[in-house]
Amino acid sequence: MLKAVLIVCDGLRADMVRPDWTPNLCRLAGRSRTFSNHGTVFPSTTRTTSASIATGCRPGRHGLEGNCVAIDEGVRLVAVSVGPPEFRDRLARVAGRTLAVPTLAERLAGQGGGAVYSNVSAGAAYFHDPDGYGYVYHRQGSYGPGRRPITGDDHLNVSHDCAGDTEMTSRFIEEALGGDGPAYAVLWQCEPDFTQHAEPLGSTGHLKAIRNADDNVGRVAERVDALRRGGDDVLFLVGSDHGHETVDGIVPLSDLLVQAGLKATVDSSDVVVASNGFSANLYFSDDALGQVGAVADFVATVAGIERVYQGDELAALGHRTDTALRLAVTTEGTDEPNEYCVPGRRLAIADPLHSDTRMGCGQHGGLGRFEQSPFLIVHGSEAEEGARCEAATSTIDIAPTVLRHLCHVAGDMDGTPLPLA
Repeated sequence: MLKAVLIVCDGLRADMVRPDWTPNLCRLAGRSRTFSNHGTVFPSTTRTTSASIATGCRPGRHGLEGNCVAIDEGVRLVAVSVGPPEFRDRLARVAGRTLAVPTLAERLAGQGGGAVYSNVSAGAAYFHDPDGYGYVYHRQGSYGPGRRPITGDDHLNVSHDCAGDTEMTSRFIEEALGGDGPAYAVLWQCEPDFTQHAEPLGSTGHLKAIRNADDNVGRVAERVDALRRGGDDVLFLVGSDHGHETVDGIVPLSDLLVQAGLKATVDSSDVVVASNGFSANLYFSDDALGQVGAVADFVATVAGIERVYQGDELAALGHRTDTALRLAVTTEGTDEPNEYCVPGRRLAIADPLHSDTRMGCGQHGGLGRFEQSPFLIVHGSEAEEGARCEAATSTIDIAPTVLRHLCHVAGDMDGTPLPLA
C-alpha cells in the first residue's frame, strides 16, 4: 500500500540537527535525501506554514496571512490571533470559507482524507484540514470527517509539552501507523518550539526538548521501517516549519504610529498592526488607504525596522496586494551568538495578543537567516539514499511531493514536487 508519513519538529532549525543533539535524525539523514537549501514561507510562523504545507501554496493563495491577522466582523477591522480553536469559524463567517484552496486532506478525501496528530496551537492543527475531510487530533478538540467531534478516550487529551508529544507519538504509531492507517499521516510535535519560546536557545531545557523530539522521530522511524518490511511503500518526510533566533529587543510599532499621528489610538481600526514576532503585517481600513504611503515612509525611519514591503515587493513575499493588508515590515538582526553560543539575534514587534515573545528567548516570524532555515529529510520510495540536494526547496513543495507519491495530480499549486533523485 502507498503511504506518506510526515513528522514536523516545530521550530527546529537546520543547524541544530547535529549528531550530539539529534542522533536519530542524523542517522535517518545518513540513509535519506536531505535538503540543505530548504526554506519556508513569510511570515515564518507555524499557523501560516501549516496551511502552506497542507495546500502547497503561499499565504496569498491560501489566505492565512500570519499567526495574527486583521479581520472585519461587521464592526471594524481588528487584529486577532489565529491560534484559538474558534478562529477557524470566525474566518469562515467573515470570508465565506476557511482556506481559499484545497488541502491535502480534501484532495485525499477518497482515501480517508488523512490523519493529523498535532500538539501545537489549535489554529495550526485545524488549518491542516479546516473543513473536516479527514481526522484531526488535538488537545483542544478532535474531529473526524464532516468535523464530527471525537470525544472520550478517542480524543487526544495530552499536555502541551514534551510529555504530551511523547504520549501523542505513541498514539500516532499505534493508530495512524497501524494496519488500517490512512494513506497520509501527520505527526506535528510542539517541541522544541514550545520550550524555545520560554528558554534561551542552547540552554539545558532547550536541549532536552530537542532530544525529546528526536527520540520520538526515532520511534516513528522504526515503525515506518516495519511497515516497509510488511510490504507498504512509505514516503517518510521529517522536517520543521521554521527556525528560531534570539529576541534582542522589542519595537512598539503601534505606539510609534500613534505618536506620529498616523494611527488614531493603539486600538483603532484605521491602521492595524498584526505582529508575527520578527515581522508585522499592516492592515488599512478603506478610509485609511490614502495613508499607506505616509505610513510606509515613516515606518522605514523607525529604529529597528530593517525593511518595508509593499506592492510588487509584498507580492514577491507571497501575499496579495488587493486586500486590507498593504504593508509588511521586518526587523533588524545580527548573526551574533547568545550566551549559549547559538547565533542569531533579532528585534521583535510588540504583540498584545500573544505572550511568547520573551527577551533572551527564541522567536520567529520574519526573514532572518536562521528562522528561514527549517530542515527536511526524505526517506523511502524513489528518494536517493545518503544524498544531499543543494537546490532551493520550500515547505510549499511538501504537498505536491506527497500527492505525487500517492499517484494524485497536484493541480495548481505554488510548490513543485521535491527532486528526490
